[in-house]
Amino acid sequence: MICCVCKEKPATVHLTQIVGEKMQKLDLCEDCAKAKGVNDPTSFAMADLMLGLGASQELDPTAGALEIKCPRCGFSQADFKKSGRLGCPECYQTFADGLAGLLKTMHKGTRHIGKTPEALRKSRETGDRLKLLQKKLNKAVETEDFELAAQLRDEIKALSGVVPTKTAR
Repeated sequence: MICCVCKEKPATVHLTQIVGEKMQKLDLCEDCAKAKGVNDPTSFAMADLMLGLGASQELDPTAGALEIKCPRCGFSQADFKKSGRLGCPECYQTFADGLAGLLKTMHKGTRHIGKTPEALRKSRETGDRLKLLQKKLNKAVETEDFELAAQLRDEIKALSGVVPTKTAR
């Protein structure tokens, strides 16, 4: 197997990345692996590993005119490329242009929504929905829209787990 970078020497370092159902393989010769920092974990370019060689060049300060630094923590694009981490929350806004594409391929989206257990998430959604329906019900009663109020009452009972009873006319 030949090195993917120099296309001359035999590859001795083999990296495999699996993202979702896609698998990417990267074969490097010893010299190219050292040049990319694969043999030294402290200088390893995390973006290059995650997206293939050259993917972090959009974050490379030498590719652009000036090196951008975070005004809050002083973290630079080179620091991110070297460590694979950002310095503070403000770094996300400072480096937003280059990070958007990188984060989209690494995660489901570019906005962190956290992890919530499914039962808790459903419980919160139900609670929020009940509050909204209750506000609408109060408004319907105020405006004397009793048909809408009855529908909202039944929906609230259904969400609460109380079965509405039909009254005979």
